[in-house]
Amino acid sequence: MPSQFKKLSYNMHYFKSIFILLFFVYSCSEKPVDNEPETMYFPPTSGTWETMTMEDAGFDNSYLNDLLNYLETKHTKGFIILKNGKIVVESYFNGHAQDSYWYWASAGKTLTSTVTGIAEQEGLIQRSHKVSEYLGTGWTAAPLAKENLITCQHLLSMSSGLDDSLGDDVSPANLQYVADAGTRWAYHNVYVKLQDVVAQASGQTWTAYFNSKLRDRIGMNGLWNTTDGLSVYYSNTRSMARFGLMVLNQGNWNGTQIINASFLNDATHTSQNLNKSYGYLWWVNGQESYMYPQSQWVFNGSLVPTAPVDMYAALGKNDQKIYVVPQQKIVIVRMGDAADGSSAALSDFDEVLWEKLSLVINN
Repeated sequence: MPSQFKKLSYNMHYFKSIFILLFFVYSCSEKPVDNEPETMYFPPTSGTWETMTMEDAGFDNSYLNDLLNYLETKHTKGFIILKNGKIVVESYFNGHAQDSYWYWASAGKTLTSTVTGIAEQEGLIQRSHKVSEYLGTGWTAAPLAKENLITCQHLLSMSSGLDDSLGDDVSPANLQYVADAGTRWAYHNVYVKLQDVVAQASGQTWTAYFNSKLRDRIGMNGLWNTTDGLSVYYSNTRSMARFGLMVLNQGNWNGTQIINASFLNDATHTSQNLNKSYGYLWWVNGQESYMYPQSQWVFNGSLVPTAPVDMYAALGKNDQKIYVVPQQKIVIVRMGDAADGSSAALSDFDEVLWEKLSLVINN
């Protein structure tokens, strides 16, 4: 082979080797954006809460106005969507403002669930232990043998067996036996006795323990208001979102484990086989059946069929909502008056709202 062709062949081989080497180095150093882990953000106790654009969140801005108009016409007061902890949407309606307080109603049951879990991890209580171990006997009107069947876990899962038809009064005379604990699911305010259990076991008032173990540690504001023996929590909308963010992050707040992840996992999954869409005072989507409050009917299908199957929710009277969607790292909060007349925790509003939310968040 002539020398000039040998030289040309050598140069081509040399440059080909360099090109392959550079391509390999570049490929190893560059990671596709889609594969990069998304960092969870936690807002400071005071100061600015960082935001994220609709585009960066991967949301569809063209459907946002329709969603917000719908929320306003449905008597909403405060509304927030978080993505990875940052605020993507925050709106206030009907005279409400960022610092305005509103009640959580039964959405606040999840606060009681969480603090019960904190008390358990501190060794103060055991959810498997009977309630009378902490409150003494006679805390219900049930026969002693039946009362002693009721554990803290039964209160967490709404399966105490006590009569839910007697109203909100949780004095002993009004807590009457219907069925053995664990054999009947009924949405009942007797869960509030868990607050007494925690207070008794900790030697503190419920409010003091709650504030020191949960509220103050994640920068919430708010207060408990007790009426007729029931504690109802009031706060601004951002405090509700803070709580949802902590739960989304499996009980961790910016590196500090507030409540262990195993308890929250139990709390946000089916807790018994009677109402498969109920955890520990949390509602659970994506199950094969569900029950409504004040009803013994079992309905086939998912709790909110228009919502992601992995969604779980804190739901309160007159449509107080915290929706948590783990796979998409989203928390959604809605506070306000009832969307369509007075309602219990679950309402038709959930399904219609999620039809509109799904268009925005590209579910």
